[in-house]
Amino acid sequence: APESDPGPRSRTSASLVCAKRCIGKITEGNHLEKKYFFPPPSGPGVLTRTLLNAGVRVVALESHSAFLPNLQSLENSLDGQLKVIYGDFFRLDPLIAGPVKPPAVCSEKLFESMGVVAVPWRADVPVKIFGILPQKKERNTLWRLLFALYECSSIYRYGRVELNIFISEKEYKVLTAKPGEVKAYQALTVLWQVGCEIQLLHMVSILYQLTYNLFFFQWLPNDHLCLVRLTPRQNLFTGGLKATNSATFIFMVKQCLAKPKSRLIDRLNSWSLYNGRKLLRELEIPENARTVNLYPEDYRRLFEALQNCSVFTESCAETPDREVCK
Repeated sequence: APESDPGPRSRTSASLVCAKRCIGKITEGNHLEKKYFFPPPSGPGVLTRTLLNAGVRVVALESHSAFLPNLQSLENSLDGQLKVIYGDFFRLDPLIAGPVKPPAVCSEKLFESMGVVAVPWRADVPVKIFGILPQKKERNTLWRLLFALYECSSIYRYGRVELNIFISEKEYKVLTAKPGEVKAYQALTVLWQVGCEIQLLHMVSILYQLTYNLFFFQWLPNDHLCLVRLTPRQNLFTGGLKATNSATFIFMVKQCLAKPKSRLIDRLNSWSLYNGRKLLRELEIPENARTVNLYPEDYRRLFEALQNCSVFTESCAETPDREVCK
């Protein structure tokens, strides 16, 4: 890796090239007139202008008041294509009592101001969101979004909202890990793979890394940033999995993968299931299977089978485990 910064002119040029590539990946094959995008903190407006030039209707959430006048001037020069709001998407629906103060944002008021209404879960994607996850709270943010997805709360009250987000290569490898990868295959892996289609759109190398505060580039220790599309599955809430019992599903997966090398039958026995071996046979899961070797769909089938077991549901009710994990 280079030892010195190439200078502001090179960084700006790189940001323009990267912005065009990223927006091209996101907008490819989409009907732009029906979609909204939420850019990350826009800074000098590189990303916002790139979106507008692509014909996208943009709602720009700007968390830095110093950049608002520039964006508001741009908003006034366009015929409704751009709407500027003072806010931070990753401070959406904070868990606090009382009124929400900017740059924190209430999703209900935000979507209402955009004229977006809730649609059935199996309908088309109503909104597409573009953003860069704050690096210091990346794991925490992924868990918060995950709980909102399974509970159909926050942005997911409006349907299958699609996320196009930059995350670190480390977290991308966790989200896309395969069974048997002991270090990478985690509860977060299973739950995101069950809940969403995950697609890698673009990777930014270590030479040019995006920061969260500005759409400029600087040297960061990560290998890559990954632009990932997370599209909620239409069939997520079919069968026995519902928004009302999703917290129990999350609890089950987390419990199973707390010790990834443990045997699944031992975990079932810890829930006082007297017919654990019979259940595994019915699901065609080997009796000696370790929790790290089960596929995401196996966990879903296991959960749906356990819904008929009162011992399991009572155990989960006593330990709901609904905290956002770090």
